[in-house]
Amino acid sequence: MRKYVLTAASLLLLLPLESGAQFKEKEFVDPGGSNRLVDKTGLSQDRTLVLTLEDALKIALSENVSVKVADREIERSQYAKRGTYASLFPQIDGSASYQRTIKKQVMYMDFDMGGLSGMAAGGDEQTAAAELPGAGSGSAMKDGFEVGRWNTFSAGVSASMPLINAQLWKNLQIAGQDVELAVEKARSSRLSMITQVKQAFYTVLLAKEAVNVYQEVYDNALESFTQTERRFNVQKASELDYNRAKATVQNAIPQVYESANSVALGLWQLKAVLGMDLDTDIDVAGSLQDWADQMVFDVVPGDEVSLDDNSTMRQLAIQAEELANAVKIQQYAALPSLALSFNYSINAMTNDFNFSEYRWSPYSFVGLSLQIPILAGGRRYHAVRQAQVQRDELNMQLRDTERQLRIAIRQYLSQMETKLKSYQSAQVAEQTARKAYEIALKSYNVGRSTITDLNSAQLALTQAELGISQAIYDFVLAKAHLEETLGHDFTE
Repeated sequence: MRKYVLTAASLLLLLPLESGAQFKEKEFVDPGGSNRLVDKTGLSQDRTLVLTLEDALKIALSENVSVKVADREIERSQYAKRGTYASLFPQIDGSASYQRTIKKQVMYMDFDMGGLSGMAAGGDEQTAAAELPGAGSGSAMKDGFEVGRWNTFSAGVSASMPLINAQLWKNLQIAGQDVELAVEKARSSRLSMITQVKQAFYTVLLAKEAVNVYQEVYDNALESFTQTERRFNVQKASELDYNRAKATVQNAIPQVYESANSVALGLWQLKAVLGMDLDTDIDVAGSLQDWADQMVFDVVPGDEVSLDDNSTMRQLAIQAEELANAVKIQQYAALPSLALSFNYSINAMTNDFNFSEYRWSPYSFVGLSLQIPILAGGRRYHAVRQAQVQRDELNMQLRDTERQLRIAIRQYLSQMETKLKSYQSAQVAEQTARKAYEIALKSYNVGRSTITDLNSAQLALTQAELGISQAIYDFVLAKAHLEETLGHDFTE
């Protein structure tokens, strides 16, 4: 690793940075010329995890929180679908009850006295009637009599199963579409996450390019100051040139600090997107220049793109199918339904709690129930109309979304084409600016130009170098958004 140490008096050296933006111990030189270590917060090569873009995407696909939540949503939808299919199978329920009578029911009876002629052996009708509880001398009971027993126990099992139910069948179809929608939403989360990872990765690479550029600016300024200081000491340079050269070095220091801090912030953002521990030391491999060679081949005509794989369009299409089925569900509400039912129960009534003496009376039946909707006061009609309006609203939203997505695709393609031209122009500008700087530096060293001319040449070179990196960054970022819009999955 290179370390830049300034030995010129009265200047403070900035932290050293190598071209790869790998941070280690940072050295300073105080005005007295003695080195002092002030920061050891940088990354260490032996414990730093260096990630490629593909590695970062693989980590995010397994550790990103939004991806995990989307997978759990798919699982939830699958359980809901299975629960809907359970409606096709028999529903069996058991029951048991106990009742304690507080006040028994009283029964009154009107009867014909002649009907009791045979009830009492050897007695007359009046004697037989008198033997009934509450019976008076007339032809009806006077006070009535209590019926039932104090304790009632019952237990049973019932089962039911739909045989014909058009609404239920459509609900099963919608449940399957809910699973498809959850899967597509999970895919959308992955596409969005992939774009976020790419953006965070490219941002770190751009910050590292800025570190290299500003480090070069600092090195050039330091070299120019050293040359000016020598000339000033032998009275071949004015005090104005000396102070300007010194100010140029000092002005370069904050830019390196800021660019180095941008790298650290970018790495933290990348770790957050990947779902990694923020205390883990990571770095990114490669440079923006690695993507520059493919820029020409990545620009495609706008008429060659398709929205068939766009996640938003797929979700809206699934929702449109669900609403179409919802309309049919409301229409099927007017159709008859047929169900099969079965019941078996046993009952016992007694006045005591001697369970062994109980007499249990069984009761069971099996039957079919046919339900025919006749009149609902217009409720079903309005429900159908409501579902149809929702379907029409979604169709309008689908068409508008398609237009917006096609506009976005054209914007991304136009931006990619523009940034490709900017990159090519910046390359020419960088070559010209570098040659101009070299000429200005030689002219300044021999005293034919001023420090102002040299600084102007350095500024032009810096802008050209940053322009190259910025053009590549904007290009690959627009490409990432285009791939998300087109639905290009990382696994594909």
